[in-house]
Amino acid sequence: MVMDGQGGGIGRTIIRRLRDAIGEEVEILALGTNSVATSQMMKAGANRGATGENAIVTTAPDADIIIGPLGIIIANAMMGEVTPEMSKAIGSSKALKVLIPLTQERVEIMGLSGEPLPHLIDQVIDLIKGGKQDV
Repeated sequence: MVMDGQGGGIGRTIIRRLRDAIGEEVEILALGTNSVATSQMMKAGANRGATGENAIVTTAPDADIIIGPLGIIIANAMMGEVTPEMSKAIGSSKALKVLIPLTQERVEIMGLSGEPLPHLIDQVIDLIKGGKQDV
């Protein structure tokens, strides 16, 4: 499961890179906090997509891996698009959470190298390819 909000650019990039790296053998679900984000991720090659709180809350518990920006586990992040119920569902899911440390929120994660987004997505791809799990 790939989750993103606002314009969906991070999710779109993740899905495009996943498709390039692992092809069609893995099912990718695009979950957007809004329809623009979902649409962008679908165009990038997701198998299925859905939008909004209920879709995220009901899908997260069944995901094997959840990938997205750090804000997906922060209530009211992404200018309020991530509801408390969404962040709770992501945080409570038994899925492996692969969080990209990009956020507009007032959060600093210490000890990170400050790598640019393409390098961070390379690391995500390496992790996923190593496990070849459903995303």
